[in-house]
Order: sequence, then C-alpha cells, then structure tokens
Amino acid sequence: MPRTRSTPSAPGPVRLGPDARAALRPAAVGIDPGFWHARRATNAHASIPQGPGLLESAGNLHNLRLAAGKDTGEFRGAYPFVDTDVYKWLEAAAWQLAQTPDDDLAGEVDRIVALVAAAQQPDGYLNTWFQLVKGGERYQDLRWGHELYCAGHLIQAAVAHHRATGSSELLDVAVRFADHIDSVFGPPGSGRPIDGIDGHPEVETALVELYRETGERRYLDLAAYFVDRYGHGLLGGEAYCQDRVPLREATNVEGHAVRQLYLLAGATDLATETGDAELRAVGERLWRAMTATKTHLTGGLGAHHDEEDFGDPYELPTERAYCETCAAIASIQWSWRMALLTGEARYSDLIERTLYNGFLAGVSLDGERWLYVNPLQVRDGHTDTGGDQSARRTRWFRCACCPPNAMRLLASLEHYLASGDDTGLQIHQYVSGLYTAEGIAVRAETDYPWHGTIRLTVEETPADRPWTLSLRVPQWCRDIRVRCAGQPYDSSASEGWLRLERTWSPGDEVVVELTLEPRLTAADPRVDAVRGCAAIERGPLVYCLEQVDHPGGGLDDIVLDPTRPLAVKHRPDLLGGVTTVVAAGRRRDIPDHGWWPYTATDTTTDAPDDGDPVELTAIPYYAWANREDGGMRVWLPLS
Repeated sequence: MPRTRSTPSAPGPVRLGPDARAALRPAAVGIDPGFWHARRATNAHASIPQGPGLLESAGNLHNLRLAAGKDTGEFRGAYPFVDTDVYKWLEAAAWQLAQTPDDDLAGEVDRIVALVAAAQQPDGYLNTWFQLVKGGERYQDLRWGHELYCAGHLIQAAVAHHRATGSSELLDVAVRFADHIDSVFGPPGSGRPIDGIDGHPEVETALVELYRETGERRYLDLAAYFVDRYGHGLLGGEAYCQDRVPLREATNVEGHAVRQLYLLAGATDLATETGDAELRAVGERLWRAMTATKTHLTGGLGAHHDEEDFGDPYELPTERAYCETCAAIASIQWSWRMALLTGEARYSDLIERTLYNGFLAGVSLDGERWLYVNPLQVRDGHTDTGGDQSARRTRWFRCACCPPNAMRLLASLEHYLASGDDTGLQIHQYVSGLYTAEGIAVRAETDYPWHGTIRLTVEETPADRPWTLSLRVPQWCRDIRVRCAGQPYDSSASEGWLRLERTWSPGDEVVVELTLEPRLTAADPRVDAVRGCAAIERGPLVYCLEQVDHPGGGLDDIVLDPTRPLAVKHRPDLLGGVTTVVAAGRRRDIPDHGWWPYTATDTTTDAPDDGDPVELTAIPYYAWANREDGGMRVWLPLS
C-alpha cells in the first residue's frame, strides 16, 4: 500500500498579526506516518473521542445544562474551574477537525458549543460555578475563583473553532465574554469598577490571540493591563499567584509553575505584537534562568508537590519531582513564542526535549490513561491508589486539567514544528511530512528519533531567487553530516542553525545524518539530588529503568558501571516498538544494618564494587508505566 501523506491544515494556535515584530512566522506542516503521526493517531482515535463521555460522567456538561436551564440537580465537581476541561476538549476537537473531517466528532462539537452558548448570561458572563453555586456572585474571589482563567480557555477554544471550521458560533460567545471583561476590569482612573487580576494567568495570552483573530485592539490593550498588574499586591503579594514582584523586575521563575508559564506566554505575545523590548528582555532573562537552574532533564518543571511550585535554583528532586504535565505543555507553548519572537534555536531545543520526555510521558501509549505528575524515580514497593498526584496512570482526575490539555497540544502539534521568514524555511523539529512556507514546500522522510537520517526533498520552490533552508542542529548532537544535491556540505552550524542557501530546483535533495549514539549525562554538581549519578540518553530521548525489566530484585540496589560501553537494541515487540539502551551494572550486596540504617564510613578509601553483574535495559522515559506497577529510575548511581 502507498504511504499516506498529509497536507498542512488551517492556521494554528499562534497566528501573528500583520505588524508583529517577530523574527519568524509559523509555517504549516502536514505530518506523514512516523513517530508523531502514530501518537497523534492515538490522540485522534482514542483520547479525543472519549472526551464527551468523561466530561459527562464527571459532571462538566451537566453543569452547563444547569446554567442553561436545560437540566435539574446540583453542581458537580470539586473546583470552580471545571468549565475549562470542556473548553480545552473543544479546542482539541477543533484542531482535529481541521486535519480530518469527522461527522461524529463534528456533531459532538456542535452539540457542546450550543450548550456553552446557551449557558452564557445576557451580559456575556459565563462561569457555571459562580452562576450555580455562588448565586451569581462575580469577581469576589479573584485569587481562587479562576473566572478569567476559564475565560481564557474559552477564548482559545473559540479561536481554534473559528480557524478550523469557519463557524463564528463559539467565537461570538468568546467576544461577548471578552467585551464584558473589558467593561469590568481596568486600572485606577479608567472608569472600570475593578482593578484586579486572576490568581491563575491564562486570559492574557488568549486575549492577544483574540486580537489577532478579530483585529480588535481593545483585547491587546486589556492583555497588557493584566500582565502589568501582577506583582502589585492585588492578590496579597504571593509568589504562588505571580504577585510577589512585577514581571518586568523578575530575575527567575517562581511560584506555581503553570501560572508563571502562562503569564510569560502572554507577555511574549505582547512583546511580539507591540515591539515592547523590555518584555522581550524579561522573556529571555527568565527563560535562561529557568533552563539553567529549575528544569529537569526531561524538560519537566516543578520541584514541589506543595503549591505545584518551581522550588529553589538547583532544587531538582527525583522521586518527589512534580513536573506536572500541564507545566510541560505550558513550557512548549511559551518556548514556541520565544522561538518565533527571537529566531533563536535554543527555544526549540527545549521544545524537543520536553515533547519527547516531560510531556509525552503524561499520556499512556493507548491514549486512555494519564499522569498528572511525572517523577523521575518511583521506589521499589511504592504503592498508591491512583489520582491527581499519583505515580500510577489514571483514567481521569478530579482536577482534570492535564488530559484535555494534552489532547489539544497533540492535535495542534503540526503548528510547532517549522517557521518561515523573508529568507526561507526553518525546520525546528524533525518529522516525516511536508513543510511549507511562502511558495516553498519541502518533503521530509525520517525514522527519527530511532534513526538519525533525515531526507529532505524540495517539491516547490521560487524559480527566480535563492532562499535558505535552515535546519536546527539539536543541542545534544555532537556529530552531523550533510549532503546537498549528492555532494558533501559544510555542516558548521551558527547559533544552533545549519543554513543552506542556494537557488533550489524541484527534486533537489538534502540528506542529514545526526549521530544517535547513546550517552551518559551528569547534572550540575549543585543538583544535590543526583550527585554521583548519571542518566542515559540517546538523541532527544531520556531513558529510564523499570523494575519489570530487571527481575531478581528491585532498582534501589542497582548501580551503573560507567566504564562499560552502552549498546543499542531495537525492540519492535516492546511498548509499541522502541529502541532500548543496554548497559552494564551491578546489583549491590547491601548488608542488613538492623534497626539503624546509618553506619560509619572510612573516607580515606573507596568502597569496593561488590555485587553481582547485571545487564540493564533502559527504555524511553515516555513509555514508562505502561505495563505493570513497579519501580522506575532515570538517574542511576555510579559504581
């Protein structure tokens, strides 16, 4: 059978305005069969279709019917922001419909959009918690109420729905709500009754996108007002709510990770549309500090379960790592905006690392179970019953923010892969598919991340001028070879980009070889939690050990021998087909210390490497927790 080939779909989550001050603009990609095509197919055929049933059983749709006067009973749900689960699912479904028409899915979307519209109040306000539980009380609990956060996700769903289907039904709902918010919130002296911000940023980036969709400048100005009012004590001055210090004065990310990242995405959108150099500098400064001091090897973010907090610099625990799936998604969204604004490759380096590891681990291989948190270690014998902060995959959560968030990212993933500018096309992420930008079309064929060969064929090109094909050289890559039109090409990269400039012809071919040798990685010595340990990586993938692959004992007594070579073995029979890394280690002979687990040590000599040799099988981190419960480790003590 011929290989199915995809074509690029409608504009995605970020469509820059005509006067945007960005170095790059998003380009369209149609994803062909391969790694991400398979993950997106699972999203399309398993994850998204189960959404309406789960939203029904959890009570989200029941609440909308109550608010619309179409049902009786009590509000269901533990939180005031449960409406956002519906909005994120609608956004995911809209992006999916943009790629693949589906009458059943379209019918569900139409039904739920009509329900949302019916629940909206005449003045544009919409929040089922406050309409049903709080007797219509509004904006009296901005720290915890999430009213503007809910509005933000509604706006993003509406923009996606409009771009994907052309229908303005949900967009009209979002515009009425945005106009209502604009009539209520504003700085002192504006004539608006409330000078306030939401405890959970999100509406800021959504308002900028609504400005891009409608051309209405008021939404851009409203977003700017909200961004600049954080840090002035309107929410009690807490870092948790991003209110400790004004964003323009911040020196590192802090507080609740998702809230910080959504706020930074909105600020970056503003810098892009307005040319605000100070906001751009804030984004560059905080991104650099975050990646250097507060990012896990997987790209995961959040050291603390308590308050879902970033933690201190270099506080990067393993078994108590929070690394919420939503934080990984927010990181990707912010980094993509920074990549477009600046044109710098490092932002897409972090996107790649987070996509393949910190994000993808949050979704089971069958697309039906989820992780809210993504630790880097689970101890032998660890037991829990599942739930929001469990290390066991769960069908749905009481706070179900992560599953529909993951659905919408996977459904819109094609819009985070490439960009264009006046010089040509930039490929940020390597997938099989068709990359297009301004009269340029390049077809890629690759088995990445399992193999490092990327074959690029020019299918469409301007005939009268040269242009530049820019290829991101991954930060982890130590050896790259390139052939252009059959001839070796200088593979020297500049600031993370390999740029090939020429007058191209249809059929011209570029072959890129990225060396995917497995490697051992050590952390900055200030990361106390993993001092004396190493992690296994190959290409963009972080690897881990699972207890199920190492019978005869647990993982807590295993040490890695760094002097022995690492080997690669492809396992089509394992976890849907993965490349494993085989390493040498020992199972330590740990004496019984009795009732006290501490002993005197002789610091003048090294302890012998005792214990039996053991072959270690490392699997990609994204695939862990898909078989049986048991221990897992990313960071391995060295013998």
